Amino acid sequence: MALGAFALNGFYGTAHAVPGNVLVAYFSWSGNTRGIARLLHQKIGGELVEIEPATPYSEDYNTCLEQAKHDQERAARPELKTHIADMPRYDVVFLGYPNWWATIPMPIASFLEQYDFSGKTIVPFVSHGGGRLGQSVTDIAKLCPSSKIMEALSVRYSGGSSLSGDMDGWLDRIGMKV
Repeated sequence: MALGAFALNGFYGTAHAVPGNVLVAYFSWSGNTRGIARLLHQKIGGELVEIEPATPYSEDYNTCLEQAKHDQERAARPELKTHIADMPRYDVVFLGYPNWWATIPMPIASFLEQYDFSGKTIVPFVSHGGGRLGQSVTDIAKLCPSSKIMEALSVRYSGGSSLSGDMDGWLDRIGMKV
């Protein structure tokens, strides 16, 4: 499994423990990110929420690629089916997504623009097929300039048998001890 971290010139802060008001929010098309999110939720608790577009992407891989690329090219902000009633109560948001064309999928952009993340800590985790984080963390920072962005977890596909240990190491490294 390829596991990586991303540093943004001192942009990352360090937390000392997982705070009580934690949201694990994720977008998953193939199920890889969903599996990572579920394991993370088992380890840290909080609330687990899947970010779902109102109009889902096609289940056919090639059609989904075309739809997602079209959304990326237009910088689309698809309407979301997912709504979080009390976002202000969350201090830390673990944000999961696949790397699509070296950045975040457009439903993640919609999610980040739908709520006020000022003062919140965002902890990205990314599934990918070889592109690692791309520019996704930088793009999150642009959309949430008043948030603290922690080191991201980069997971190749679903992470394989080493995912749990790799995740523990990442959580320890970023100071989010369970």
